[in-house]
Amino acid sequence: QLQLVESGGGLVQPGGSLRLSCAASGFNLAVYTIGWFRQVPGKEREGVSCIGISGSRTNYVDSVKGRFTISRDNAKNTVFLQMNSLKPEDTATYYCAAGHEPVWAAGQPFCIMPAEDGMNYWGKGTLVTVSE
Repeated sequence: QLQLVESGGGLVQPGGSLRLSCAASGFNLAVYTIGWFRQVPGKEREGVSCIGISGSRTNYVDSVKGRFTISRDNAKNTVFLQMNSLKPEDTATYYCAAGHEPVWAAGQPFCIMPAEDGMNYWGKGTLVTVSE
């Protein structure tokens, strides 16, 4: 079965940390760019971070820069999102997705998030709640 499974969400106090994992089964995650998204009920899904195939090119939405770190372990078929200094506004369901950057992104120093409707695989999400 081809799927992505997120884990690591939970309840954490403001200022705390969580590490999300995105594990692939049935396909090789190493050939895909991976994006993390988040969504709050009633709001549009937001791209949070992405990482290129080699792991050397990453990108982050401004609101998480300096607090979140994306990484990948292709040998384990897994991508991680380390979230530090969490804020209540980080509360959301977090999704990972696998896709391909646009062709023109190859020469860019940062990962370019693939279009949502072009992603090949999506996970079902893991809930992160930041609250006292």
